[in-house]
Amino acid sequence: MATLELRNVNKSYGSGLADTLKNIEIKIDSGEFLILVGPSGCGKSTLMNCIAGLEDISGGAILVDDADISGMSPKDRDIAMVFQSYALYPTMTVRDNIAFGLKMRKMAPAAIEEEVARVAKLLQIEHLLGRKPGQLSGGQQQRVAMGRALARRPKIYLFDEPLSNLDAKLRVEMRTEIKLMHQRLKTTTVYVTHDQIEAMTLGDKVAVMKDGVIQQFGTPQEIYNDPANLFVASFIGSPPMNFIPLRLQRREGQLLAVLDSGQARCEIPLGLADGQLEGREVILGIRPEQILLAQGEALPSIRAEVQVTEPTGPDTLVFVELNQTKVCCRLAPDAAPRVGESLALQFEPSRVLLFDAHSGERLGRLAAPASQERGAKVTQLKGR
Repeated sequence: MATLELRNVNKSYGSGLADTLKNIEIKIDSGEFLILVGPSGCGKSTLMNCIAGLEDISGGAILVDDADISGMSPKDRDIAMVFQSYALYPTMTVRDNIAFGLKMRKMAPAAIEEEVARVAKLLQIEHLLGRKPGQLSGGQQQRVAMGRALARRPKIYLFDEPLSNLDAKLRVEMRTEIKLMHQRLKTTTVYVTHDQIEAMTLGDKVAVMKDGVIQQFGTPQEIYNDPANLFVASFIGSPPMNFIPLRLQRREGQLLAVLDSGQARCEIPLGLADGQLEGREVILGIRPEQILLAQGEALPSIRAEVQVTEPTGPDTLVFVELNQTKVCCRLAPDAAPRVGESLALQFEPSRVLLFDAHSGERLGRLAAPASQERGAKVTQLKGR
């Protein structure tokens, strides 16, 4: 196990070209599982290649256990990597594929056989040791690729989108296997993916990347509940967060956010100082599971017509329109309405986020707890 720290890491492919990686700052403790997540082209695989030593960095430092490894060759970094394409030797058996790195290190044959047996048992592939990669399924090949990395017992494991070539069912199964493996071995791991479900379920820490920049670094729950900007809020979560353009108006010296469903209008006092909103176009962000069927008058509510329903089994996604924007609500199946019905929906203002429409900057939450304690009222205008 080892700590991993990236200090102001930059990567450029030449003068006059934009940096592929820009001022990357990450630190994870020994045994932690780090996820690098983002859309294609964001720089996550490039960053992993820099950690592995397959690409040189243009600036900054990469430290393992506080020792700078930036100038080391890949073979000297004590890091094992699992590639997206598996990269197995097709003419070798599974046993020889797993043992290859150990033979290159000139380990004793008896020690190699013991290590291969240990890894095969851990991954439940003992019955495959005599086969060649062409005789294996995609999931089995992935296990062999993992086994080759595990056999080395390195300080750090790197996984570069290892599940992207698998079908949906097998991807879920292998995701669980990888998590169980990490819980057993407790080896520091860096995992690249574009799948936000993998990011949320596997990682102890998550770094969300866009255009070579880390947009936010934290635990999965921190990133889900408190996204730093519009990009993070939109990328993490399935179904994604709803984004509703707000109309602001002032009444009796108080700034109000206005929601309009076409059937009704809801006016909600804002919990931000005027100076934070002056001259801004504001977007309200709320996750589908945070929109509830109205129960009482303690929380803001608005009536809206159901336009589409999508049953998923454990939930039903219900779509309405607010401020001329399609909004998704996640409801229990037994509470799901039919298309054309009118629903009274409500939400907790302290869980709703506000963003600047142009910069994507997070501004705050819809209503501060203090404003609620002062008895801030919601005006509901019906029958318009």
